[in-house]
Amino acid sequence: MPASSGSTIELQISDGTTMQAFVAHQESPGRAPAIVVFQEAFGVNHHIRDVAGRFARAGYLAIAPELYHRSAPPGWKGDYNDFASVMPHVRALTNAGMELDVHACFDWLRSQDEADPEMIFATGFCMGGRVSFLANSLLPLKAAASFYGGPIAPSEMGPGLLDRTPALHGPMLFVWGGQDQHIGPEQRRAITESLDEAKKIYVNAEFSDAGHGFFCDARSSYNPRAAQQAWALLLEFLKTA
Repeated sequence: MPASSGSTIELQISDGTTMQAFVAHQESPGRAPAIVVFQEAFGVNHHIRDVAGRFARAGYLAIAPELYHRSAPPGWKGDYNDFASVMPHVRALTNAGMELDVHACFDWLRSQDEADPEMIFATGFCMGGRVSFLANSLLPLKAAASFYGGPIAPSEMGPGLLDRTPALHGPMLFVWGGQDQHIGPEQRRAITESLDEAKKIYVNAEFSDAGHGFFCDARSSYNPRAAQQAWALLLEFLKTA
């Protein structure tokens, strides 16, 4: 896909740190819906910037924050073929730190004249799918989406976030690959059961022939058909939430 046009801003976080974020602006004048795009484990790279740009072309103000700002230099990007080099930054993340980061993004969007403060959304991929769920439990989002987000349910990676399910604000969209070797059906089932118990509104979509990371055209797991259908579903979900 072509490189995405946009700009990089700096956000001051309440713990004294500084976080860079990529911003893509919608082309039409007037107030627009806004969305936070949370990264995969590989940083705010070309793919995440492209997704933000796609949202801008769809009429959104989009911001993609660099969640590794406490452990990596500004602009850091990981290698899809070297996950071991990414793990120190993944392990350095804390729920407390990410809560501050998502609040900073939300506050920035609400301060922008071009953003409709009642129409703020979030989405995220892999690690970012978990952050999107976290953000929806903290902020009055209109809706949020999680693409193969883990670990939301309890797993060997940690206790998960299902204790936050009752606090979810907007409807959730969950998108999974049926062939995902990292997030199995038992975890997906635990998530939907948790939302059912809390009587939360959600959509749960599984693409049976897709694996983990299927939406990313820079990864070997990319599934063009599933990615195209998932994008259409995401836009419709946000539009009608």
